[in-house]
Amino acid sequence: MKRQSLVLVLSLFAVSAAFATTYMRDEKDGTKTYSDRPIPGGQPVDLQPAQTYSSPAPNAYSSSQRPREEQLLEQAESFRYESCTITPPNDTTIQNPENVAITVATNPQLRPGDVITMTIDGQPVGAPNTLTYTMSPAYRGTHTVGITVANANGTQVCNYTSVFHVLQPGVNAPARQVRPPPRPAPPRPTPH
Repeated sequence: MKRQSLVLVLSLFAVSAAFATTYMRDEKDGTKTYSDRPIPGGQPVDLQPAQTYSSPAPNAYSSSQRPREEQLLEQAESFRYESCTITPPNDTTIQNPENVAITVATNPQLRPGDVITMTIDGQPVGAPNTLTYTMSPAYRGTHTVGITVANANGTQVCNYTSVFHVLQPGVNAPARQVRPPPRPAPPRPTPH
């Protein structure tokens, strides 16, 4: 019995605290003082109840009961490739090539509807979805290859950049100098 009366008293106290009056007084310096007790020179203030939010009820059906199209759309929007790679690997040096073969690989394989765009030194090369490209001639210097994979909505789902270096000896380099063919031996005199 004591327990029930204690609960009743505490609940009444909580309800009365919720409807307590607030008092406000303007100070000489322009600030305002608020209190839950009457203060000299204070006036009761009517406060609006606190703003609350109730979330909407969750969907009545589980994910397995959603329409198939909705499930596929959600999967397509959240899809990301595990990796996209380019060969030659990043920071590779290639010496004296006539051309450089560039290949693209994605994991998992490229999905239907996704589009690969390849650039070399910032310029698009090949047709969309080109997985192999031959850079010919391979000019010396540093080259940057980039790929971007976008889904049917145009959202990027994977991108990768690789840099490779082409070394070509100069015209006057010792390795490139053309040596004259050996002189033929002088003819031997034939006895008569």
